[in-house]
Amino acid sequence: MGKKLRLGIMSTARIARNSMIPGILKSERCEAAAIASRNAEKAAEVAERFNIPTFYGSYEELIHDPAVDAVYIPLPNHLHKPWTIKAIQAGKHVLCEKPAALNELEVRQMAEAAREHKVVFAEAFMYRYHPKHARVRELIDQGEIGEIRGIHGSFTFNNADDKSNVRYSREMGGGSIYDVGCYPISAARMFYGMEPKAVTAHAFFSEEHDGVDMMAHGMLEFDRGLGLTFECGMWAYSRCSLEIAGTEGRIELPSAFGWERMEDQAQILIHTAKGTREEKLGAHNHFALQADALAAAVLDGIPLPYGPEDAINNMRVIDACLKSIHTSTRVTIGR
Repeated sequence: MGKKLRLGIMSTARIARNSMIPGILKSERCEAAAIASRNAEKAAEVAERFNIPTFYGSYEELIHDPAVDAVYIPLPNHLHKPWTIKAIQAGKHVLCEKPAALNELEVRQMAEAAREHKVVFAEAFMYRYHPKHARVRELIDQGEIGEIRGIHGSFTFNNADDKSNVRYSREMGGGSIYDVGCYPISAARMFYGMEPKAVTAHAFFSEEHDGVDMMAHGMLEFDRGLGLTFECGMWAYSRCSLEIAGTEGRIELPSAFGWERMEDQAQILIHTAKGTREEKLGAHNHFALQADALAAAVLDGIPLPYGPEDAINNMRVIDACLKSIHTSTRVTIGR
């Protein structure tokens, strides 16, 4: 299909090894051109595993490689801003893992750097590129479940025994809202097509895990009496679901933020008075689809469906959630 986007991978993090690099290899318009780690041996090992032609023992070398067009950054959250800006200043396009940074101001600075240097900057919420979400929007627009009345999302897992995990470091931007709460928040904004105006959230903090929020429950208020209730956690049994309630039915996504590796996994369930109907769109790798959207933006100038402004808006809501769990108050979300 012609020229491919040459991606450099900044880190040998698990999500890079297990998800993003395999996604790049399945994508139509991207290739993994190089990988970097602070440990050159680790970089060499991953490069050999995935047949990546170049590896580096420092991130600086990666961002100055002329054979790299764009970088994917799956570093710990507190390193997102500095390395995104360094990469942008080196003329690279950037796909940065969620959450884009630690607060709205940081994301604004990243977006401004991208504008100044005329490069593409995107937050890596891969799930949104799966076609099932576009289909859900179609079902809503067609009135399949009547008028929307509310959304509920759950994203939890139990990794609490891994005490050295970066998710359990306050300094590094750990905590369940940063790590998984950001998903139902972004999904509600996506399906409602508007921004929330206030949040109330409550959390369980664990001193065993550097005092980060290990479980949180929240409610976002939107206009027209709409809302999102959500729960997110890193010390609870696994769930990854979203439910959209309407006046005439409800839509259920049993694996809302994951992708279906098996053909028999449920994708979209529509519950109405007529019964339950399942719709499937086939097994799609949303990491590959995300990579192709980045390539289309860089190589063809096609605007990203979710650009820097979306990352800023999502971070603003996360800021409010974090303020709410630490102050036990309802927090108004400014514009």
